[in-house]
Amino acid sequence: MAKLITRYLFSWKDVEARSDLERLKLVLEHLPDEALMEAMEKRRKWGRDDYPIRPVWNSVLAGIVYQHPSIDSLRRELSRNGELRGVCGFDPHRGSGAVPPPWVYTRFLELLFRFKAEIDGMFDRLVDELKVLLPDLGFSVAVDSKGVNSAGKPTKKAQRDGRRDRDADWGKKAYHGKREDGTLWEKVVTWFGYKIHLLVDTKYEMPIGYEVTRASASDTKHLLPLVEGVKKKHLEIYKDIDKAAADKGYDSEENCRRLYDEHEIKPVIDIRRMWRDKEAKLLDPGCADNIVYDEVGAVYCICPKTGEQRPMSYGGFEKDRMALKYVCPVKAYGLRCSGSDECEHAMKSERVSLEIDRRIFTPVSRSSYAWERDYKKRTAVERVNSRLDVSFGFEKHFIRGQRKMEIRVGLALCVMLAMAVGRIKEKRQELMRSLVKSPAVLDKAA
Repeated sequence: MAKLITRYLFSWKDVEARSDLERLKLVLEHLPDEALMEAMEKRRKWGRDDYPIRPVWNSVLAGIVYQHPSIDSLRRELSRNGELRGVCGFDPHRGSGAVPPPWVYTRFLELLFRFKAEIDGMFDRLVDELKVLLPDLGFSVAVDSKGVNSAGKPTKKAQRDGRRDRDADWGKKAYHGKREDGTLWEKVVTWFGYKIHLLVDTKYEMPIGYEVTRASASDTKHLLPLVEGVKKKHLEIYKDIDKAAADKGYDSEENCRRLYDEHEIKPVIDIRRMWRDKEAKLLDPGCADNIVYDEVGAVYCICPKTGEQRPMSYGGFEKDRMALKYVCPVKAYGLRCSGSDECEHAMKSERVSLEIDRRIFTPVSRSSYAWERDYKKRTAVERVNSRLDVSFGFEKHFIRGQRKMEIRVGLALCVMLAMAVGRIKEKRQELMRSLVKSPAVLDKAA
């Protein structure tokens, strides 16, 4: 067997290791955590400093970046990976002895709970920085919630212990659909834990607002607070928001009305089917008219001679009138109608006031192609939810208690944003949404 005598300039293991560490360095470099570090160090004051706060903090971030499900998993990696310890800032002379024991991480995380305001501040500063780098951030947003299981067990006991979660409760979501053969299906999902409510930019798939609640919290009541939070903290983004997409869990007359009337944001919210009588209704029930609408906002005219029902053509939203314009199908499509002579609306346009039903009639007509196109953008928030599950470990975790969940969600979103900011500044915008992919280390040297 011939011996391999080729000598390579570098080994791929070295390249992969260096590339992997670049991801952590990117987060450490672009995360605005100095205020948090100063506050935590001030809290420690003259206490023992066997395990300095900054390296421990950096290692916690490393656990998020490298998707460690537990502190034990992170500690094992730190013990065998000297380069990782060096990037985190642990004393190189102590070797693996510099890795903090489990109780140090327990106390560190308990201390971190006191600084939720600083973590929220990091998130807000990163969102503002992202807006500077991406001026069109926030033009179109989507809202959705994500259920997260608690690692604790349900309990009715007043006394806390390490296994049970007194903050979490039960959540339930029902999914409905129709099969190809026309039969209906329903799937009900229940979980014990929490909900993460997210407000996400649909173009770049970046979070710009979030809230953590118990699993039983109603989605409907959290849309407006998320928008108002953006108004309070990120005015430049708020002023640019044109449309907000959400699924039927956020459908309500109040949400549709207040989004547009108070915030000038056009709601693109799927509607729940609530009519017992599925027949179309007259636009003006007090008159013997021949224009009707259905539960999903489609407007039809009825031929006075044949009784045939035809969809009217959507002609746009008239802001000054707060009305949607619909055009006679004979005029819009060039159709023939035997009842044209008897129809008082023939070859005319009809204005449909939003006030007829603010749930059904919105500034973007539900029967238009624009509504369908804008609603599809809601999938952006689903992809962010998927990254939380897969890349940030919320599919399998050991988190118990709402405070821990809030801190863990805040840190994950901060890492997500810091990675995006770093990628953009490095002219790697195509990788801004990836926590896993690493840019080639040798690109510049090539």
